Order: sequence, then C-alpha cells, then structure tokens
Amino acid sequence: MSDTNIGFVGLGNVGSKVANNIISNGYKLYIHDLDEKKSKNLVSKGGIFCNSIEELVPKVSILITCLPSPKSVKDVLLKCIPLFNESHLWIEMSTTDEHDMKYLSELVFDKKAEVLEAPITGGQHRAESGNISILVGGSRESFERSFPILSCIGHQILHCGEIGKASTLKVVTNYLASINLLALGEALMVCKKYGIDLKTAFEGIKISSGNSFVHETESQVILNGSYNVGFTMDLVCKDVGLFDKLTKKYQIPAELSSLMLEIFQKGRDKLGDRALSTSIVKLLEDKCSENLRAKGFPAYLVDHENKKDGVEVIKND
Repeated sequence: MSDTNIGFVGLGNVGSKVANNIISNGYKLYIHDLDEKKSKNLVSKGGIFCNSIEELVPKVSILITCLPSPKSVKDVLLKCIPLFNESHLWIEMSTTDEHDMKYLSELVFDKKAEVLEAPITGGQHRAESGNISILVGGSRESFERSFPILSCIGHQILHCGEIGKASTLKVVTNYLASINLLALGEALMVCKKYGIDLKTAFEGIKISSGNSFVHETESQVILNGSYNVGFTMDLVCKDVGLFDKLTKKYQIPAELSSLMLEIFQKGRDKLGDRALSTSIVKLLEDKCSENLRAKGFPAYLVDHENKKDGVEVIKND
C-alpha cells in the first residue's frame, strides 16, 4: 500500500517538529490543532490545515496523533473512529496510558483499521533533526507499513511487540529521565557548595560512570540558566504519575516513584503547569541560596548531527 497522504494532529513543541520532517520528505501532510496559529509555519512549507478532525480523516490513509495527555488522545480518537475504514492506520506518538491505548485500539480494530503506538524519545533537538528514537508497539505488518514514515521522523526504531508494550516502555524511560534530573540537580549543588568549578563538574560527570543522556543535554541548559528543554511540569507530573500507577497495579514497593511524584507535584503547585520541568532544579537553587551557572553552555539544545537514515534496532536473541 502506498501511503502518500498523511494526517497529523497535535502541533505542540514536539509535534510541530515531527510534522515538519514529514513534509520535508515529500509527503502531503494534512494538519490540525485546536490553535490554528501553530500551523502557520507548516502551512508555509506545504502543510494543509484542516479546520476539524472530520475534515482531515477522510483525506488520509495514515493518521498520526501527538498530544499532551491521555484525555486529549481519547477525545481526538473518539471523533476519528467513526470515520475510519480498512485503509486507515492510526499511529499514536504521545506518552500515554497503556490501558487507554489498548481500549482505543480495540475500537479502531472494530473498524478494520490498523493501529500502532510509536512514542518518541530523545528530546526536542532530536525531534527537530529527525534523529529521535521511536518505540513501536503493534503488529509486524503495521510496523513494516509505517516504516517509511517513521524513518522520516527518527533514526533508531525499536519494535517492542504488541500494543501496550511501547507505551509502557516509554513511561519507564521518562521516569528514568525525570529521576536523573533530580539527582543531577543535587549532584551539581554538592559540587558548587564544595567549590568545584561547574564546567569541571560537568566534564567530570560526562566522562564517568555517572554520565547519562539527561546530563549531556539538560545539565547544559541548567548551567546556562535558561532551563529551556521545552518540557513542562504538567507533562512530567503526568508521566511520573503513569509510572507510579504501574507500580501500584503490579504491587511493586517503589519508594522512589512516590517520592519523586511528590517532589514534582510540589514544584508544579509552586511554579505552575507550564513551568519548565528543569525548573525543579531552580527550586533547589533557591533553597540553597546558590545558582548553578557556568559560562559556555547553550540556552537551548541543537542536534548538530545530520539526519541519519531510520534503522530498525535489532534485538539480540
């Protein structure tokens, strides 16, 4: 099947960058967002804005959603499902609840359409360059059908198995990133209080066993003082909450999960929903009457690597 007409719903910080890469690869992209102003840049590059879901779905064979919450995903899909038929493939790229994903998938399957969950991970800078990683859940057949599109969007693409597994793995990876952010704030503060130059601390952590993707990216904008990762408090609370929900479902005595959720919820209460998630470190700075600043770090992250071809990550048997 040749899928040349693609639909994309959700033009937020990440979605707009993903959509741009699809347009750049020559696809006809129909776009929709509740805020039409978010579409202007994409329309100037060839995207076609649709005023409603009902207008968009009949024009496309693949529909991609990239939305901020499980509720918004559900709200959009319940409008789409009556319009689906056997030619449609729905690809959900948000970080969402695996239970909701399974429920919505069954409704889509009832319309003889196909479903994939394909949450993306790796930060906005890699979403912009097209080098982001993609975790995919769903049938092998749908995975292979979607691969040309996914290759436009990302570099490393992992087929995780059936619906629910990629969503759960994405929640796990976001949990790990969030807990690493908290640990890095405390680690850098110890270095500052001891008198270790923070550029030296950054490089020391980077070459050590304590290094991480979060350190190499988010520590830079913290040390700059912009905190600009494009990820907000409401989203981190949602993601950590989804992880905490899983620990309770499987009766795992996860002490860190509940503590981290409490910390981020306090940060959200103090700073607001749309405060940057990295601002949780700013609260630590305020409590310690110190700032974690060093010269030479960027205000925002850029992926300086050229776009790499999409490749399937092969699991060792």
